[in-house]
Amino acid sequence: MSLVQLRMTGLAIEEIHHEGGPVATRPLLRGAIGAVVHNPYAGRHVEDITPMMDALKEIGLAVSRRLVDALGGDPGRIESYGKGAIVGTAGELEHAALWHVPGGYGMREVLGEAKAIVPSAVKLGAMGTRLDVPLHHINAAYVRSHFSAIEFGIPEAPRADEIVFVLAMTTGGRIHARMGGLRAEDIEGKDGLR
Repeated sequence: MSLVQLRMTGLAIEEIHHEGGPVATRPLLRGAIGAVVHNPYAGRHVEDITPMMDALKEIGLAVSRRLVDALGGDPGRIESYGKGAIVGTAGELEHAALWHVPGGYGMREVLGEAKAIVPSAVKLGAMGTRLDVPLHHINAAYVRSHFSAIEFGIPEAPRADEIVFVLAMTTGGRIHARMGGLRAEDIEGKDGLR
């Protein structure tokens, strides 16, 4: 039996036209997707949990593609990303770390040339727990206009023996960003920072 048993997915998309200022020429799209997966390590301590990380790679790629499709289908339009996980109450926080490689690299593979580290947030929680998933630019973590977060949760998850693995993406920075700093059009793209 596979270590990864998917029960359900959830998808949330926001289309933002303005936040009190001028209406954008092109609305900002923000989205998050969560894969609800059985936690085979729930309720007990298992020393080596890394085999599940490899088993999650296909889920990482599949939900990355689905989220890009929901945001218009063009990976080239995605400007920021983030990831996270909500571990059910019979699990442990370390189980959320299983998502770092399959979630982060899944997005990077689908998006192509993303250079910046994928920011992450994790927590333990009961069904209906929500998570603020941090976001920043895909190629330069210091682009202030793209510092943000998107809240995500699924009312029916996670059960005590589940994990909700979450990915988030946007088609731009905050819609009325005006706090200065490194601008997206000035990214050098050498180190994932600037």
